[in-house]
Amino acid sequence: MMDNWKKALHPGAVDCLDTLRRAGWESYPVGGCVRDLLLGRRPGDVDLCTAALPQTVLELFPQAVPTGLQHGTVTVPTPTGPVEVTTFRSEGGYADGRHPDAVAFGVTLQDDLSRRDFTVNAMALGPAGEVIDPFGGQADLKKKQIRCVGDPDRRFAEDALRMLRGVRFAAQLGFEIEEHTHAAMARNGRRVALVSGERVKAELEKTLLSPRPELAGEMIRLGLLSHLYPFPEPFDLSALSQLPPEKNPRWRGFCAATGFPITALPVERSLRRGVEHPESELIPTLALRPADLMALGLRGPAISAAQKKLALHVLDHPEDNTREKLLPLL
Repeated sequence: MMDNWKKALHPGAVDCLDTLRRAGWESYPVGGCVRDLLLGRRPGDVDLCTAALPQTVLELFPQAVPTGLQHGTVTVPTPTGPVEVTTFRSEGGYADGRHPDAVAFGVTLQDDLSRRDFTVNAMALGPAGEVIDPFGGQADLKKKQIRCVGDPDRRFAEDALRMLRGVRFAAQLGFEIEEHTHAAMARNGRRVALVSGERVKAELEKTLLSPRPELAGEMIRLGLLSHLYPFPEPFDLSALSQLPPEKNPRWRGFCAATGFPITALPVERSLRRGVEHPESELIPTLALRPADLMALGLRGPAISAAQKKLALHVLDHPEDNTREKLLPLL
């Protein structure tokens, strides 16, 4: 039993839940928000699952957006954040290795929980704060492990993205991957080629920005990224955690340690530039300003060339970023 759980969810989510229950529909907070509550964390996103059909949810919430109607998902905007409301469903067939070919409504909460990826994400919260946990998610939280719901080979055959998510959860939560789940990832790793580059980039980036960015190496060892690049062995990612938890330095460190070309994934221009031209971030911090270079007689392209030269030097020798040490380099 969990006390004061409603106070930990944002008010908009509580209002949505109360509205569904007042209308007579069995409804529960589910997934990551329950996991975070049990870990003593304040949930960010809140997902609800409900017996109400999507059309009913749209009628109850006129402002709702049918973001995934074919899969039973409706997003309700609230003043304190969006709430995803998904109808209890079962799934059948995964021809593309990513998405169910069909979904069926009118199933039970346990049926709905049984289709989820990992036990720590397959829990719901009842009206009195009781944790509904048919697959041992609470025990796995205590063991600090990521374990699949049911047969891991089946889970990963259904959706290859789950393997990337599993490593990412381990990195973010400080957990280990349970041995049978880990072995199934190794067997199925090449299936990640079915996942879009955008989704791979998102999961890898979340891992790199986590407290354990070195687990990006686990994605490589399991073969989850082998379709993108023939990673060399050995590589050492132990220094990543010493870098600021920001996109450019963490991606730059990952690419430098593994040889991974940032262009192998669809990334924004600013990130590509930050990785391929790290000196560009240092130019605004140089002890010699453009006005100083102009005073030395430089103009136009000559100023840009001098700034790049100085920044590349400071990149390797940060202690030299003083006027006295930079002037002799020009």
